[in-house]
Amino acid sequence: MSPPLAAVIADLTRDLPPGCVADWARILRSVSLPGPGVEATLIEATPGPVAAAKVERFATAWRTGRPPLPGAAVALALEVGAASYAEQHARQTDVMVSGPVSLGADTAVRLTGSVITEVIRGSERSLLVVSFAAFGVAAVLAELERAVHRGVRIDLVLESGRADGGTLRGTGAEAAFASLGGAVTFWSWPAPRRPMVRGARAAMHAKLVAADERVAVLGSANLTDRALAHNIELGVAVRDPDAVGRIVRHFRSLMRPGEGPLEPVPRASRPRS
Repeated sequence: MSPPLAAVIADLTRDLPPGCVADWARILRSVSLPGPGVEATLIEATPGPVAAAKVERFATAWRTGRPPLPGAAVALALEVGAASYAEQHARQTDVMVSGPVSLGADTAVRLTGSVITEVIRGSERSLLVVSFAAFGVAAVLAELERAVHRGVRIDLVLESGRADGGTLRGTGAEAAFASLGGAVTFWSWPAPRRPMVRGARAAMHAKLVAADERVAVLGSANLTDRALAHNIELGVAVRDPDAVGRIVRHFRSLMRPGEGPLEPVPRASRPRS
């Protein structure tokens, strides 16, 4: 028994490249019902070694439908399915890791460093970068410099050293990005605005890279060479604009000079490269 046409079309929208879907729709709109000539034309328009098998499965489901739908209706169903899948795929969440990579197709993951540089590279208007520690990360710094040259607004929310009211030993995380200078805005959490917990100040411990309120990277990794490449770290890249917008707006609400707990770092107080 052949699968229903709807199920076959759903599979095709995942398997066929967008250009191929457009070709199929054009071909199907030119015919009324399936036939050998239509199948041959679809095979010619389909890339890959299993083109004939895909077309045969599709043609069988179309031919055995009761009543068989006209080609224009099938073309529309294919286009709607492809558009829906493309929108869903654009919002998918990627799992990313640092350190040892798991094996097997069912545990496919991406590397933290490559995802972060990809997100920064794709920014067009704004970048919000939040990290507890930062050190090295030449590739990330290079992408931030390119973003500056594109006119992207960059805000860096970073933990401070203990001498400046933070919880990091030695210099604060902003030292890693000193070469960006006045092209970006640094933010800190001043000591008077931090709660004390059992005699110790609360830490700015979040890790986030958000681009254009469109995509965000969240995870355990700090912006350090070791965290992005060698430690066992875990995170996700979220491509849901609604969720990313809420994350960014939360931080923006904390970044209200004189009102929120975070304050911009005066240029005279910034580390120099």
